Amino acid sequence: MKDIAEKLVKAEQQMSDEKGRFLLFALFLREDAPDLWDLLVSADWIEANKGEALRYITGILKSVVEPIELSKLSRIVIIEQTNPALGAIQSAFHIEHSVADVQSSNFFGLQIKHAYIITSRREGT
Repeated sequence: MKDIAEKLVKAEQQMSDEKGRFLLFALFLREDAPDLWDLLVSADWIEANKGEALRYITGILKSVVEPIELSKLSRIVIIEQTNPALGAIQSAFHIEHSVADVQSSNFFGLQIKHAYIITSRREGT
């Protein structure tokens, strides 16, 4: 999955350049969903029009990731900027356009087996 995460760095950079920077862009493998990863995203431009943002993100993902790799993604989860758990991740990880490998953690009240944090930053940084 690290190979896919590395491809997603390019996708995240492209989307940031075109639409605006992310506050969170990460892959999470939940304990209760073996081999299916969630893509967690948070950004101002996503909250402005969630449906359009999801279509845009999906289109970029399809252009960067092979279909077999894309099948490992279960869903795209939009994290509201007001979610307190977002602040906890942003406090723990300061990264942008790179890959931090995290294992056996608890985020958003869920046990996460494995995660790749690609971007985690606070607004204004």
